[in-house]
Amino acid sequence: MFRILEAQAPAKQNATATIDTLCGRLQSATLLEDRRAAILGLRSFAKQWPASVASGGLRNLIRCLSKDLEDVDTTKNTLETLLMLFNPDESSPEASDDIALWLADEFTQRQENITVLLDLLESYDFYSRLYSLQLISAISTARPERTQECVGTSPVGVSRLVAILDDKREAVRSEGLLLLVSLTRSSSELQKVVAYENAFDRVFGIIDAEGSLTNGGIPVQDCLSLLANLLRLNISNQNLFRESGWMKKLTSLLSDVLKAHGSSDGVPQWARPQQDKNVWGLLATIRLFLIRGSIGTQANQRSCWQNGLLVQVLEIAFHSVMDLNIRAEALVTAADLIRGNAQLQEAFAQLDVPSPNPQPPATQVNGHTNPTVSPRDNVISALLEVALATSSLQTFDVRLACCECIKAYMQGHTPIRLFFLRRAIEGHTSEETEPDNILTILIQNSVSHSGDPYRLWIAAVLLFHLLHEDFEAKSTAMQVTEGDAEDGEEVVTCIQALAGNLISAEQNMEDERVSIAYLTILCSWLYEDHDAVNDFLSEGSIIQSMVQFVTQSNQSRTLASGLCAILLGIVYEFSTKDSPVSRDTIHQILTTRLGRERYIDQITRLREHPVIRNFEVLPQDLTSSPSGGLPEVYFDKTFVEFIKDNFSRMVRAIDRAPGLEVPVVANGIQKGISRELVDSLKAQVDDRNQSIQKLESDVLTLERKLGQEQADHRKAQDSAATELTRIRNVNEALQRHHEEDLQKTRKESRDVQQDLKHQHEMEIRQLRDELQKLKADGEASLDRLRHRDDAEIKDLKSIIARLRVELEKSSREHVQDLQTAHEDYTTKSSDLERRLQRAEDRYVDADSRASRLQEEVESKEAARRMVQTELDDLLMVLGDLEDKRSKDKKRLRALGEPTSDGEDDAEEGTGEEDEEEAKEAVEPDP
Repeated sequence: MFRILEAQAPAKQNATATIDTLCGRLQSATLLEDRRAAILGLRSFAKQWPASVASGGLRNLIRCLSKDLEDVDTTKNTLETLLMLFNPDESSPEASDDIALWLADEFTQRQENITVLLDLLESYDFYSRLYSLQLISAISTARPERTQECVGTSPVGVSRLVAILDDKREAVRSEGLLLLVSLTRSSSELQKVVAYENAFDRVFGIIDAEGSLTNGGIPVQDCLSLLANLLRLNISNQNLFRESGWMKKLTSLLSDVLKAHGSSDGVPQWARPQQDKNVWGLLATIRLFLIRGSIGTQANQRSCWQNGLLVQVLEIAFHSVMDLNIRAEALVTAADLIRGNAQLQEAFAQLDVPSPNPQPPATQVNGHTNPTVSPRDNVISALLEVALATSSLQTFDVRLACCECIKAYMQGHTPIRLFFLRRAIEGHTSEETEPDNILTILIQNSVSHSGDPYRLWIAAVLLFHLLHEDFEAKSTAMQVTEGDAEDGEEVVTCIQALAGNLISAEQNMEDERVSIAYLTILCSWLYEDHDAVNDFLSEGSIIQSMVQFVTQSNQSRTLASGLCAILLGIVYEFSTKDSPVSRDTIHQILTTRLGRERYIDQITRLREHPVIRNFEVLPQDLTSSPSGGLPEVYFDKTFVEFIKDNFSRMVRAIDRAPGLEVPVVANGIQKGISRELVDSLKAQVDDRNQSIQKLESDVLTLERKLGQEQADHRKAQDSAATELTRIRNVNEALQRHHEEDLQKTRKESRDVQQDLKHQHEMEIRQLRDELQKLKADGEASLDRLRHRDDAEIKDLKSIIARLRVELEKSSREHVQDLQTAHEDYTTKSSDLERRLQRAEDRYVDADSRASRLQEEVESKEAARRMVQTELDDLLMVLGDLEDKRSKDKKRLRALGEPTSDGEDDAEEGTGEEDEEEAKEAVEPDP
């Protein structure tokens, strides 16, 4: 009997069929109670069957929001159902991330769907506001850009969202805060609209109501997140914030934190973590005003200074009670507040801050406490003291932030850098020992005693920034020497001392950071500075030691060996023929002892090392340290940029010929020329000097010969005079006896005298002619050389003029070609625009036709569902009639009345035929 009843019972409905029935009732219901009942039914299935509920009832649920807006209960149930669809059970067979995307697409494809949710915010009902905000947040999480567009397009959407911040109920207000944070994260337009809806005033109002930064909880943190979103890279909102006077409010918030710590009760220990998060968030918000290169940074820096914000930030940075991370963030913020602003950099050095090493508390005298004033130091001295102090690893971030603050103080201000460098030189050369002097730390190299490589590393970074691309600072630093020559000590320059410490660190296998520190300074100092390179090469063994370090390096010191290779390349690149170690010698050492392949391999491995390659994404703070080890911080950002910018030049340096020197321009003056040009000019000068010397030698020889001839002539004259006197005497002796002999002798004497005189005159005339001829030949040679040089200069000028004419001609032709190409481009662009316009018109027509077809399909689908529902009802009635008829037959048989089996079969067949006809009538035409 029971089996017969079970066989004749109607089939049980599954979840999918029930959901379809409920969706149909929700669509066709005309009464509010019927829709509410259908929504409640769908809500019970939403967690386990989200895809089925969404596919059949999502649009009807959205439609009910606008239709039943005034009914609070129906609206609440509808919103709960929609939220369940966005957050189904993990165990649901239909759970998928794609469901949230599909739901968000359905909401955002039509503006009115988002507008309905925004309209619900007008209601003061708790659940209507809360669920609407949560639903918009879920949609924004799935489709952020489209949600931002829909909210921004709504006329009053942003106003209603911002007005939620005035709601006194914390749950609603917090949900509104989170939604605004999500919407304003990437949309600059929404950021502007929200800011001009008086959002700053409301945000600070919430912060004050929650207990400011000291006692405020998560809502204060959310407020700071919203404030950061509104100000990040948005010049308009930053101007509004600054001009509205809210900078003073930031100063007040930081001042309240300091007052809370200075009070007798202090800040409770349980409130410290949240307070640190709030202070960190505010400091990060301040840094959003100070983006490097932004057009509003200078105005923001001045406003922060005028409102005393820099002073409060420094007080927090040097407040010993504050958390180390907060102090580090405050120092970085202070660095951003003065970076690149000359006036603020100069004023910054005049500030005083709490001493990093305060005196111990006052002792009691006669039962009374002797109060002492909290000591204060100059900010630069305090920064150097903290940065260069030997301390535990926990203070590493603070030390690094102090270094960053000092770099910002010097950046872009040459007089400050020179003053800082001269002050360091004076402190180093003075008799008084200064423990925080960067030159003393670097030259004395006390790492082995302190065990802290970062003290020397930070000093090296500061000296690197003092010397980098500053030729005047390099020249000033080269005056530093060690040793007294008067006492018989060897005088060592600063560069030689640093190089010696580098060699010692490598030989003793000290921490790699020590070698990197010295190499950082030397690479920057020697780059494009011939004098520094010559100073470095004055100690010839340094090159040999550097080559040995590179060739014998191991895998654990890849960074140091790569920098040594770069330093060798810099030394060779900027050495000269007149360097203590010539370019030829250096090139021979690099190519033979080191080898071109090894040189390039070392530099390439350094460039591809993760510390250099991924420097921008790797953490440069204490979080990078392995368990129990030093932080993985090896380089300064500016030095990494220096390595990357000059990588290709250093690789090619070894291939440059030794005879070609690299010209260097320092302060607008070229400090080097091509060695080939110098040698050719020297050769020409030497040739001309030799020609002149030869001519002068010939002239001197002729003058000597002339002098000798004149001496011989005078000697001959003297001999002739003596002979004449003797003859006269003889003549006088013979005159008395032989008058005729006397006359004859006189005549012979006159003849001999005339002959000698004529002979000497001829010789003198001949020597003078030869001398004039030699002088004329020398002058002709000089004239020919001058004429040849003038002709060469004239030819060069004519070539230059011809090249200028050709250049002007080619420029005119190039301009004409560009004009022709521009006209062709304009013509093609107009054609493409007309074709694009026609394509867009066709797309609009096709889209409208598709919309009309979609509406027709939806109407036919709705009609089919209604007919299907009526058919299901008829089938249920027919089943009831069959059951009743079967029962009546059984009773008749029990009473003994005859029944016809054929009639029963006929009736059953008729019933089946009627059922099939009904189904065929309901089924739509294909």
